[in-house]
Amino acid sequence: MPKLIVVDRSGAPHEIDAEPGLSVMEVIRDNGLDELLALCGGCCSCATCHIYVENKFAASLSPLSEDENDLLDSSACRATGSRLSCQLPFHEGLDGLRVTIAPED
Repeated sequence: MPKLIVVDRSGAPHEIDAEPGLSVMEVIRDNGLDELLALCGGCCSCATCHIYVENKFAASLSPLSEDENDLLDSSACRATGSRLSCQLPFHEGLDGLRVTIAPED
């Protein structure tokens, strides 16, 4: 099974078996990492699933939508690699994807 590596806010990495077809947010949430609030449940209407994606995977991700971009603009913690994890479908090509949970706004 492909792996997703999630770095929590304390800097600890967690290697998770990730089921293709779920969003990165669903994989993180379903594996008990409570730091990722994901309050809207994946509807792209909040930014509580904000993550930083390791740069080497940027080209393998779905493009940033206008709605996602607007929500990330509302975050004081936006940086290079910022994405909403609910907007990233996980697939086999993302095996080894490393993301860091952004600070809470």
